[in-house]
Amino acid sequence: MRLSRALAALALAAALSLPLSAGAQGKLQVQSGDTMKTVLQGQMGQRVSVVLTTGPGEIAGVVTMVGDKVVHLSSLTGREYFDAVIALDQIAAVVIRVRQ
Repeated sequence: MRLSRALAALALAAALSLPLSAGAQGKLQVQSGDTMKTVLQGQMGQRVSVVLTTGPGEIAGVVTMVGDKVVHLSSLTGREYFDAVIALDQIAAVVIRVRQ
């Protein structure tokens, strides 16, 4: 459990510190005031992976809706017939593909 939280924190730090290049919608830019909510809103309709602070570790799918407290992912990788609703406060990192 402690190791998975450390890995999630490391993934988040790496994701926020790297200069990100062109993605599916052009360039992904992370601002200092961004939150998990604003990052996910910027990926609406795109496939992302979210690293959870607890539970199975990582869930990948298409961002369908971002609310005040939850995000809805559809077309889950490996579970295409399922959707997920995830509490924003349970997300440690958002993994976004930015290079082909």
